[in-house]
Amino acid sequence: MLMLNDASMLLTIINAIMLSIALGVLGTWIYFLAYALKTYKHAPKLAYDEHNAIRISRYPSVDIIVPARNEERFISRCLESLLKQDYSNYRVIVVDDCSTDDTPNIISDYAKRMGNKITFIRLNSKPEGWVGKNWACYNAYTHSNAELLLFTDADSLHDKRLLSLAVSNMLSNDLDALTLVPRLECIDRWSKITVPLLLTFLYSRYSPLRVNSSKHDTGYFFGSYYIIKRSVYEYIGTHSSVRNEIIEDGALGARAKKQGFKIRMYLADHLFYAVWSRDLNTLVNGLARLIAPIYAVSKAKAIGIVALTFFLFVYPLLSLPYSLLVSSIQLSLYLLYSSIATIIIMIIISMLNTVKGVGIKVNPIHGLCMPLASLIIFYGFLSGIKKSKHGVVWRDRSYSYHNYRADGFKL
Repeated sequence: MLMLNDASMLLTIINAIMLSIALGVLGTWIYFLAYALKTYKHAPKLAYDEHNAIRISRYPSVDIIVPARNEERFISRCLESLLKQDYSNYRVIVVDDCSTDDTPNIISDYAKRMGNKITFIRLNSKPEGWVGKNWACYNAYTHSNAELLLFTDADSLHDKRLLSLAVSNMLSNDLDALTLVPRLECIDRWSKITVPLLLTFLYSRYSPLRVNSSKHDTGYFFGSYYIIKRSVYEYIGTHSSVRNEIIEDGALGARAKKQGFKIRMYLADHLFYAVWSRDLNTLVNGLARLIAPIYAVSKAKAIGIVALTFFLFVYPLLSLPYSLLVSSIQLSLYLLYSSIATIIIMIIISMLNTVKGVGIKVNPIHGLCMPLASLIIFYGFLSGIKKSKHGVVWRDRSYSYHNYRADGFKL
């Protein structure tokens, strides 16, 4: 009898610990849901009013910089959308970053047809210590002379009014830099399942409400679209200052905010699309590249981030069946209720991100695949620690964690 009482007491203690963790996780997801709703309601949206024409007192020159590596699938539609911009004073600088597919030939054809509207730069190598995209962007900068520099991705798609709206908002609000949150296109089944849940984790940290507030030190550029004054870009050190940053857009945004420059982030899902990942491999590598460089600098911090993702994404899936197995033990019923509530909120958030402003272009039904999405997210972060021993593969290049950082990504 004594042994049974001891076992029952032990299970009660275990349940109490698990319930405490479960309530903490539940509280975190409630916060994520509340912050997502707050962002959708209050974050500024880059808007076009047909009744009020865009008013631009002057048209500063803009160089649109497009780094491209193995983008034969998307580069044509990107350039087509950029060439249709209704802004009057811009050109496009496209940099082929040592592509091994047909990307350079496609760009070359556009450059020949469009004359001075497109400048084509082809790179045959990159220096040691540089991330490929950063090297491509820096090379484009050295060939530019515009007052404003717009950095965008080769897999993006732009509404014809987008550049005019961006420049108009920069001028009217006296901004030093402006960045846009796109509507993400998920072209593979794994991204469609995973990204709706992952967005909450990322956008709660890099919400426009944080970036635009002087009360928060969060500075961030979305690499798919940020436009910055040339003088400001040079003052913060250009891409040369973040040459070994794998998350270079975040690092540049953080530098700009820290230096006291006025930056603003807008939601632009109705005017601007960008591709998230291409397949399961690029999805996992995309998550791993966030962790591997952090692990090189601080093993404790990287392990802490991975542990956090476990409790947020996986723990509710494990505590639910556990609470059913020990349903006769004290506190197990509360553990069951909290686990169910957490899972429901996670599903709601996943579905919400597919239909609201900061969202993705997928069917909301994919939000029901939240359990699988949670496992993929955790695996991606966990693999970052494993990959840190050999380097992270990104855009068909391997980056050793000894030489590359991810200081731009902070939790």
